[in-house]
Amino acid sequence: MTPAIDLLKKAKADHHIHSYEHDPKSASYGLEAAEKLGLEPARVFKTLLACSEKNELLVAVVPVAGSLDLKALAQAAGVKKVDMADPMAAQRATGYLVGGISPLGQKKRLRTFIDNSAQAQPSIYVSAGRRGLEVELTAELLARHTGGTFASIGRP
Repeated sequence: MTPAIDLLKKAKADHHIHSYEHDPKSASYGLEAAEKLGLEPARVFKTLLACSEKNELLVAVVPVAGSLDLKALAQAAGVKKVDMADPMAAQRATGYLVGGISPLGQKKRLRTFIDNSAQAQPSIYVSAGRRGLEVELTAELLARHTGGTFASIGRP
């Protein structure tokens, strides 16, 4: 299992694991998950890492069909500016490989922001810590187990 799944099991949190055969040639890991699991892309969320001008890594969880609004994330985090984090720094801080970064069970507890569109869904899907592995849970449960804050950080 992965640290994300271990965390949810240990907390006895209500969740469901979904796996699919990952295609390494896939252009978008998140859209691939939605397609292979037969889900609306609005319910599948990707985990992105950004870095503030103070070198603080921030976690952003946004729908796979859209993109991250860096200005909105900076505003939500109370910083001047954010850029996408260096992939190697993201891997070191989270303990996960790019394309399989889960917002749950990361090595370092980073400030996490979840796009508020997640709250409109009965459940959402996020990476369970490995390409081809997703975990389904409620947005509120994700926020509770990541210390996440809901904010309008996604762009369609």
